[in-house]
Amino acid sequence: MTDLRPIHTEADYDAALAEVEGYFENEPKRGTAEGDRFEILLALLGAYENEHWTVEAPSAVDAIREIMTMKGYTQRDLGNLLGSPSRASELLNRRRPLNMEQAYKLHEAWQVPAACLLAR
Repeated sequence: MTDLRPIHTEADYDAALAEVEGYFENEPKRGTAEGDRFEILLALLGAYENEHWTVEAPSAVDAIREIMTMKGYTQRDLGNLLGSPSRASELLNRRRPLNMEQAYKLHEAWQVPAACLLAR
């Protein structure tokens, strides 16, 4: 067992990850020295991942397209929901931004997460 230190490189990350994997097979009790080490390693790994591998949220249009694909909705379905086929086309082709009324309809009718609809 090595001293805990910040993770600065991929090699540091790999070493910490290898150690943590052992804890998943036999998770230590919280509040013990091993449990504390496990929690600290998870925090260090999480901080490194957030700094180096952040995933940007999809744009509202990308989120709508994904929901359409997942649920089998068509552009016609979107047009019916928004009130006209041209609105759906303008939105999907990024010629007109999503407004709050449309976002509300998508959230309520198709359960698109509001946070996705507010993304740029």
